[in-house]
Amino acid sequence: MSAFSAVPSAEKAFFSMVIMPERFTLYTLALKNLKRKALRTAILVAALSLLVAAIVFALSFIVRVESSIRLTSERLGADLLVVPAGSRGATEDVLVENRVKSFYMDKGIVDMVRKVSGVDKVCSQTYLVTLAGLCCSVPEAMVVTFDQKNDFIVTPWLRNKLGRELKKGEAIAGSESAYNIGLGLVEVDSMLFGNVFRMVGVLDKTGSGLDTALFISDENIGDIIKNGKSSVKPDQISVIFVKLKKDADAYRVMSDIENNIVEVDVVTRKDIGKSLINTLGDISRIFSITFILSSLLSLFLVWAIFTAVANERAREVGIMRAIGARERHVVRLFVMEIVLLGAAGSVVGIISGTALSLALANSFTILKKLPTDLTVGLRLSIAAAGLVIGTGICVLGALGPVRRIKRMEPLLAIKEE
Repeated sequence: MSAFSAVPSAEKAFFSMVIMPERFTLYTLALKNLKRKALRTAILVAALSLLVAAIVFALSFIVRVESSIRLTSERLGADLLVVPAGSRGATEDVLVENRVKSFYMDKGIVDMVRKVSGVDKVCSQTYLVTLAGLCCSVPEAMVVTFDQKNDFIVTPWLRNKLGRELKKGEAIAGSESAYNIGLGLVEVDSMLFGNVFRMVGVLDKTGSGLDTALFISDENIGDIIKNGKSSVKPDQISVIFVKLKKDADAYRVMSDIENNIVEVDVVTRKDIGKSLINTLGDISRIFSITFILSSLLSLFLVWAIFTAVANERAREVGIMRAIGARERHVVRLFVMEIVLLGAAGSVVGIISGTALSLALANSFTILKKLPTDLTVGLRLSIAAAGLVIGTGICVLGALGPVRRIKRMEPLLAIKEE
């Protein structure tokens, strides 16, 4: 038996790398070391995958809700929303959660709001609910009537998409409504509240619940009331949008409106979705505690496994040091193995977590009602966060054992059984 054949397999791998550098690299040696204990490697990869999958799934849930609320707030085009007293929640249901609801107040309140100090522009909308088979030939949806002369919410879209104002008997669909009624690019006639409306176009996606609405001018209200297919009454509106002057304080104006007009509540743009955000905060705290506990468990698992690895390979490291390898060479080899493990577990976790978030998106009521989904950019950001966290935990857990083994005296390490 030759002297080389008596050398343990791990040390043979290192000698082979030194003798035949054209066949072996630091990467291939690290990979070979991981394959030697395939079951242990698989357990560690699976543990990291579960952690990263949970992180990606939770972040996908939280970020989607937050981004939808923020996008809705930014694209409303108004600083304040004036709604009937007690209708704050219903307004958020329509704008943020994509629910179909109607609520009304007297139209004369528009002039009262316009007179409040700090108010620059006001416009109003009325929300009507369609009921398939009763009043309409379209599925249940929100029909929004608006005053084209004063409107600054819908009119900019009309200029871009239609190039003119809506005529009486014409409607334009939100981006999601177009799919619901099969609109496409062809003009379609639909029955709304006993009246035939011609769908003449589709608005761009706004990121709010109004994407599921149909828009008509308020000159159609008289015919709708005449046919008796809606609960709305003459001179009723649902919401007033307020744009403030540049130097106006939103909370002061809000206070003035609520103090002077007892029939209304006021919601600032920043407060839209506040109840959802508060609920989301509780979910985030639960997620944070779960994440911390899971991370500690993963750190302990990585530390335990790499402590065992360090003990098993002490003789191998001693021989490496004895034939000229320096501490940094030992560290690089182990770090390569750690990074490979962390990256493999993180990638599997990212794929699993993303797939889970897509598969279960419609099973959560809060997500089902949101008007927007995560963009590719946000999903890539969440994936990057999962990769960094998973790999980082793996590196942190293995630091202790690696620091200990790199400082071992070569002679003592070789003599260890």
